[in-house]
Formats: sequence, C-alpha cells, structure tokens
Amino acid sequence: MGMNEAKLQEILDQYPAKVQKNRKKHIFIKRSDVESQQIEANTRTIPGIITNRGCAYAGCKGVVLGPIKDMVHIVHGPIGCGYYAWNTRRNKAKSDDPKQNFINYCISTDMQESDIVFGGEKKLAKVIDEVMEIFHPKAITLSATCPVGLIGDDMGAVAKAAEAKHGVQVLSFSCEGYKGVSQSAGHHIANNILMEKVIGTGDQEQAPAKFPINLLGEYNIGGDGWEVERILKEIGYHVVSVMTGDGSYEAIKNAHTAELNLVQCHRSINYIAEMLETKYGTPWLKVNFIGIQGTIESLRNMALYFDDKELTLKTEAVIASELARIEPIFDQYKKICEGKTAFCFVGGSRGHHFQNLFSELGIETLLAGYEFAHRDDYEGREVIPTIKTDADSKNIPHYTAEADEKRFRLKVSPEKLEKLKAKIPLGQYKGMRFDMKDGSIIVDDLNHFETEEFIKALKPDIFTSGIKDKYVIQKMGINSKQLHSYDYSGPYAGFNGAVKFAEDISMGFASPTWNFITPPWKNQPLLEGSVTEEGVA
Repeated sequence: MGMNEAKLQEILDQYPAKVQKNRKKHIFIKRSDVESQQIEANTRTIPGIITNRGCAYAGCKGVVLGPIKDMVHIVHGPIGCGYYAWNTRRNKAKSDDPKQNFINYCISTDMQESDIVFGGEKKLAKVIDEVMEIFHPKAITLSATCPVGLIGDDMGAVAKAAEAKHGVQVLSFSCEGYKGVSQSAGHHIANNILMEKVIGTGDQEQAPAKFPINLLGEYNIGGDGWEVERILKEIGYHVVSVMTGDGSYEAIKNAHTAELNLVQCHRSINYIAEMLETKYGTPWLKVNFIGIQGTIESLRNMALYFDDKELTLKTEAVIASELARIEPIFDQYKKICEGKTAFCFVGGSRGHHFQNLFSELGIETLLAGYEFAHRDDYEGREVIPTIKTDADSKNIPHYTAEADEKRFRLKVSPEKLEKLKAKIPLGQYKGMRFDMKDGSIIVDDLNHFETEEFIKALKPDIFTSGIKDKYVIQKMGINSKQLHSYDYSGPYAGFNGAVKFAEDISMGFASPTWNFITPPWKNQPLLEGSVTEEGVA
C-alpha cells in the first residue's frame, strides 16, 4: 500500500488538533510537479513526543569535538553526560604517538549535589591540573552541560587561568544541552570556536604537497574516513586535515593551507566551510562518499576542480581498478536485496546519502528524514535567505569571519569558479528532496508514534535509523540497521564500504529472526464492526 495525502491525513488525525497542525508542517510527500515544497525544521520538539534527537552538548562534544584525538576533552557536569558522549559513535583514531591519542578516555568533573549548590569552578580547575599532570595533551576542551549553565560557572575564566598556568590552549564551549532545539546548535557552537581560535593558528603558509584538501564533516565512524583517505591518497591528493574523525589538533591548525574543502556532512560542518571560504578564499565542494556512484561522482568532481591531466587520468584509473575488484562481490549481495523497500531516518547527511547505496542494491527508499536538519538540508541552500532566525538560534554565540589580510588568496579565478559551479556542486547543496522519487515521504524529527504508523502502513523490509529507535523497530519484525555507529561494523564509505554495507544488509535479510516476531498490529483484526438492531454495521 502506497502513501497518499488522504492516508497521511489519517495518521495525523490521531493527534490532538494543535499537535496535528504542528506535525503536518514537518511532513510532505514528494511531488516533482510542485516547484517547491516547504518543510518545517530546526524547531522545538513538541513536549511529550518521544523524539530521537540529541542535545546541543551532544552535537558539540559528542559529534564535532570528541573525535579529535590529540586533545583531552573534559566534560564539566554529571557523569551521565560524560558517558553519553564518550565513544558512543565509534569514532576510530590511530596515532604515530600513542601517548597523544586520547580517543578512548572519558574525562568528567563528575559534578555532585554539593557542586551544584556551591559551584564547580574549583573542581574543574583541579581536573585540568590532573589532566596536564597525567596526559600532557597539546590542548584541552571544556564542554558545559545543563547544570553548569544553570548555576553559572564561568568556564571561560577557568580556561583562561589554566592556559596561563600550563601553557597550552584550553577552549571553553558553552554548549549546555538546552542551548538549542537539537544537537545542531552544538555543531554550530563547536564550528565557531574551532574557526575563531584553532584554524589558521598553525605556522604553515602552504601545504607540503600538491592537491591539498580538507575533508570536512567526516567522523570516521567504523573507519569510514580511513577508507576515503585511502582512495584520495592513492589518486594523489594530500589530506591536510580531517574535521574531525581521526583528526588532530595540529593538523586542524593548518587547515588554511588547503586548496579545496570537501563537505561530507553538510549540517554539522557547513559553517566552517563557509568561514574558510570567507577568511582564506578556499571553495568548498559538496561530496558523498557513501555508495559506489556517489564516490565516483565526487572523485570526478574533484578532478574537474583541480583541472590537472595526470590527476584526472589517475582518478579514472583508480575508479576502474576499484570497480573491477568490487563489482562481482557487490552484485552477489544485490541479488538478495533487489526488490526490497527501506525507510532511512538518520541524523546528519546519512538520511540522504544512504539512499543512493540502497538504490544501487535495488532497494527503494519509501521514507527518509533527519533528526536535526534545517530547511536547507531538505530543500537546498537556495532557501537559506528565506529562513527567519528564531529565538533558539539567537542563543548561539555569533562569530563573523573576515578575510585574512595575509593569507586570503583566491584558489581559482572568479570566472573559472562560475564555470565550475555550473558543472559541479561548489558551494552548493540541493538537499534531500532533489534526489527522492515522487510519492516518497520526507519527515523531519520523526517520532515513535509516526514510526509505528508508517511501518504499519508501508511495511518496509528494512529501517536504517539511530540507537534510540532501533530496538522498537526490531520488535515490529522489521530488519533494522543502526547507522549512527554502524552496529559495531563498518566502514560503509567508499568502495570497500559499499561492499561491507551490502554484506551486512544481506545478512539482515537472510536472518530467520524476523519469522519469530509478531508486531502488535498483526494481532488486531483487519476489520471491525458492531451488531445493531438494523443489522451488522
């Protein structure tokens, strides 16, 4: 059974009138005959609804800062907040100096009731002293949680005093969980401070090798970043820095030396991409290394940008070699997956990117959405000027980048830049809607009630989602793949990642588990009626 406006309305009718009016703005059925379909996004979740979102702290420390391996990340708050953002996304990291790889540590001030009453600044200063004594990191981050913001601890003052005492950079992030409507606010907060206080502080004036790039919005979940870097380095690119999967503080300091910035996850890192272009003149290119064709298209777009004959030839040689190696394996898994249907509701860019990989496996995506997107993630960046700044967004400290007098340099001429923009997505992102089929459903901030109702109506064969709803979906007898941390698998990016994803999805379909699960609605009658004096109603 497909979904149409009438059936969608039947689901919405189960809400109270006020909730229905709100949620209707967050859902639409894709229609290509309509010039624009506006969706409500980046607004507060309705109280009482079970959302899959995280908080601003989770976006700042858990997503952007946490994967930086040679910085110690201190959580100022209760221990539960520290655990929540510790290694829950499986950000992998390796280092030539194991003493400067802190990815596996969770450092928290473990605030107690007495700290809430009397303040936690002294405790935070003591933790910084202990961290310096034990680990000797190159830099430290301090991330605030909700209680810290409520009691008013001055983390900035503590950070400043610690810098003077220990001689290393100590960065303070006011990313209290309530700071925004979702983790998206935390991404923005982290982007601003990294740009203001870290990027560009390195001594390098130019990269040490040809074709230098920054890989932005790649968090090396399950080793994704390593697979992407393997391909890029084989072609001949020099990766200056990765923000932030397996990223390093020292490399990020010299991010200004790149000739091109690649943006994988648009939502979490587009702020830095724009500011790098403003401050240093470095354009950004929207890429997608999820899926075979997505990877190929991204590599070819990069070659077009650099416009070097040898680089272009090497790009095509690597593509041909990789395809010859993986296609026979991939095609075997495709036979198992072909004809199946999927829901794809994941944060970041994954709700969009993984649809391409599903399509290559012969799986049709019926529903997709994001947890913490903004309208431009759905509708494309051209709608940004029409988005009004709300009160929640104004809570985010503002930082305006300006052209660096010494280091700003146009990487390509304005004329060539305009020609390239007509061919490749330089500074552009068309949004999820552009690639989805007519009749498919796009949902922002999908909740557990809607999850059950859409599954009941459309009966997908697989639902890729996050950890908060994974087990609810499995209890409905639906194959569920967790795409926040890959269910302890991966990588899923690049050529090898596509094969690994196909293998894992095929195993899920082949499992007999689903035959032993009875979803709640299968115990309900297909028809209901009542007997009256006039007959059967």
